[in-house]
Amino acid sequence: MEINPVIIIGASGLGKAALDIFKSQDILVFCFLDTNEELHGAEIGEVSVMGAPSNDGFLKHIGKKCDAFVAIEDQETRQKVTQMLKERRKSMPVNAIHKDASISPSAYLGYGNFINAGARIGYDAKVPESCVIHSNAVLEHNAELEDLVTIGSGAIIGTGAKIGKGALIGSGAIISSNVIVGEGAQVAPGSLVMTEVKANATVFGMPAQEI
Repeated sequence: MEINPVIIIGASGLGKAALDIFKSQDILVFCFLDTNEELHGAEIGEVSVMGAPSNDGFLKHIGKKCDAFVAIEDQETRQKVTQMLKERRKSMPVNAIHKDASISPSAYLGYGNFINAGARIGYDAKVPESCVIHSNAVLEHNAELEDLVTIGSGAIIGTGAKIGKGALIGSGAIISSNVIVGEGAQVAPGSLVMTEVKANATVFGMPAQEI
């Protein structure tokens, strides 16, 4: 099966990590696109930053000769760029999955997800669209994410836990089995979450308390 080259939208830290992921899978990265004009013409890992994401000269290739991956850390901007690709190019971003990640064949994966080295996605776990799962994070079986969730390095999402849209789970945090974390909530690094976290709340501690 022929694999298309990828255009990475976003040349920040997440974009650089995505480049590493695609290299791990021997997938060619055609170029970066970024709104920061100071980066235009620069090279990142021998891949050029060729212009802005709004440049039709590059966008016209997406969905035909190239696929796209949206590597923008700001969730709202990532969502807007993904929507632009859907509307203008009739194309969904591909997943960036490191070769050293472990994903159960029964897990559900949508589009545009970033899954770094050492991450483990368990049986029947759900990762829909535009989620960011950093190195060595674990989603136990039947864990469910909604869109735009970020899981920090080494965090553990317990069996049957549900993480709401746009929630941020810090590095090393543990979400106990069957716990619900609400939309837009933030769990501080290293926290142990044993009870439900309300939408847009921030929690911290062992066990975690709202702050």
